[in-house]
This record gives sequence, C-alpha cells and structure tokens, in this order.
Amino acid sequence: MIDDATSSIWGLMPRLSVEFIGSRGDMLAGLLDLPDDRPRGLVLYAHCFTCSKDSRATSHIARALVDEGFGVLRFDFTGLGDSGGDFADSGFSSNVDDLLVAADWLRKNHGPPELLVGHSLGGAAVLAAAGHIEESLAVATISAPFDPGHVITQFEQHVDDIMADGKATVKLAGRPFVIKRSFVEDLQEQKKHQPERIRNLRRPLMVLHAPGDTLVSVDEAAKIFTTAMHPKSFVSLDTANHLLTSEADARFAAHMIAAWAVRYLNPAED
Repeated sequence: MIDDATSSIWGLMPRLSVEFIGSRGDMLAGLLDLPDDRPRGLVLYAHCFTCSKDSRATSHIARALVDEGFGVLRFDFTGLGDSGGDFADSGFSSNVDDLLVAADWLRKNHGPPELLVGHSLGGAAVLAAAGHIEESLAVATISAPFDPGHVITQFEQHVDDIMADGKATVKLAGRPFVIKRSFVEDLQEQKKHQPERIRNLRRPLMVLHAPGDTLVSVDEAAKIFTTAMHPKSFVSLDTANHLLTSEADARFAAHMIAAWAVRYLNPAED
C-alpha cells in the first residue's frame, strides 16, 4: 500500500515526466499519471512490441485507469520512443529487466507497483516479470501471446537472413528496425520458461483478448488462461483490433481491469 508520507503529493502532480537508468545502462523515459486523490493502487504498464508509452492504446488505457482512481507508470523500453539505447541491442529479456528497474523506481519514489498490465509482447513481459516483483498483487494481459517467440511471425520471412548474417533490417508497423540473431535466440530461449512462469504466477490474472485478433490469435490467450492457476478471469474484447486503436476499445479494457483489480488491491472496499 501507499504510505502516508508519499500520499501527500497526490493531487499536486497529475502527470510527471520521469527518467531512470534502464537494465542496459541507458536512460529510460516514462510518464507517471496520477489521479487527483490518493490512488487506489499503482499500476506498472508495459507497451506492445515496437510501440511506446505515447502510443494511442497506451495513452487511452493509462488515462482510463487514472479516471478509475489508479496511478499509472508507463515508460519506453530501451531503444524505443524517448528512451536511450539501441533497439537492435534489446530483446525480450531486456524488456523484462527494464520492467524490474521501473518497478524499483516506482517503489522507491512513489509506492509499490501493485498491478501489472501489459499489452501484446508487453503482456508476455509482465507475466515473466511478476514473480520478481513481490508487491505485485494482480496481473492483466491485453492481446498477449502465450509464447514470447510468437512475435517472430511479424518478420518470419527475414529469419533465415537474420540467422545467417547476424542481423537484418525489417519493416514493422511501417518503420524500419534492425533485428539481430541474439533477439531471435533470446525469444526462442524464453519460450522454454514462459509456461512455468504462468503456472507459478501465484497472483490473480485477467486475460483480455479479441476473438478476431488477426495478429495474435485468441488461441494464445486460451493457452495463457488454461495454464494459469485460479483465480483467473477472461474478458472478450469483441471486435477490437490487436493494437486497440479505437479509444472506446482501449477504455473498455481499462475499465474492466480496474473493476476487477479493486477486489485484490483494496479488499476492504469489496
């Protein structure tokens, strides 16, 4: 819970730009969005693959969670958005490590990260990080893959070149990114560990996914859900697309997470 000394700042800084050193020594940029009153809990949010803290879905979800009374820390992973470092030298493991650094910053400066939320590959990352964030009381994933290596399908036609030459430039969401062999190998290694992480999560889990998601099949959500132990919940995002570009879809996801999470973060209010 948030201590009384920290709670005195609430209402004074509705949005705070923050910086902290990431897992690879680069400066990471973040935003801490706060409600007017003392938060019902603090959320650590992980954005989707090659997205940023300022992407449409991330912004709408953060704002909606704040409207529900939560404080939200969102940040750019290494090499993305306003954060330093080279995306080509990052990977799923470094994303998980960046989340742990962000959790530590939030813990030391404002309060413990009690709710972890991740979108797409960010959802896989919070599932991997949760066991190392002791104060986290609940986890929610949005359009997340069961296997982090699923992201390889977005550039699978280049994999042979990446493995043979060590790297290749690929287009993702219309932008060029350098993908290295180490990135692919890291994803392949993480595939071995993710089922056990989900099975041993020991935290309430909410899985949100659209049945018609054409980028990450709802079958991935089913694998997460069936592997996880209770308590767990599944919410259909109906006709939403993978990136939740519709504000209504993003806000719906956030409101569902907020209504569910209160039971675990503030049981006295139940």
